[in-house]
Order: sequence, then structure tokens, then C-alpha cells
Amino acid sequence: MASPSPWPGKVVALLRAGNPAAAIAQIKVAPGVRELKALEKALAAAGLAGKWRDVDVAITESLQALSAPRLHRSP
Repeated sequence: MASPSPWPGKVVALLRAGNPAAAIAQIKVAPGVRELKALEKALAAAGLAGKWRDVDVAITESLQALSAPRLHRSP
């Protein structure tokens, strides 16, 4: 079983520090769908879900882009 990625925690830390622009930049270069879904869960657990509209939009757009069958990033 794979260990959880530290990436979602780092993005949540950026948001708690009051830097949503840096968080959005990180979301746009997210490693994968698994990390984005973990970020959604972390935001909900921290009570931060829905606080920043731009962050929610960035998560949704990144999930759609990474979930598309023809669009993927090479390693």
C-alpha cells in the first residue's frame, strides 16, 4: 500500500497562511487525480472547503483536465 502524499498538506498550509494564489499555482501543477481528491478531503476536514471560490474552481478544472482520457502529463 502506498503511503499518503505530503502534497495536500502543503497546499492546505499555504491556504492557512493566507496565500491562495500560491495554492492555486500548486493545484494547477498537481501530481495527479489521487492527490487532488486527497486535497478535497483535507480541505473538508479542516473546514476550509468553499472558503476560496478560486481555489475550488482550480481544483475542479485540474480534476477535469487530469481525468480526461487524452490529456495527461508525461513524467
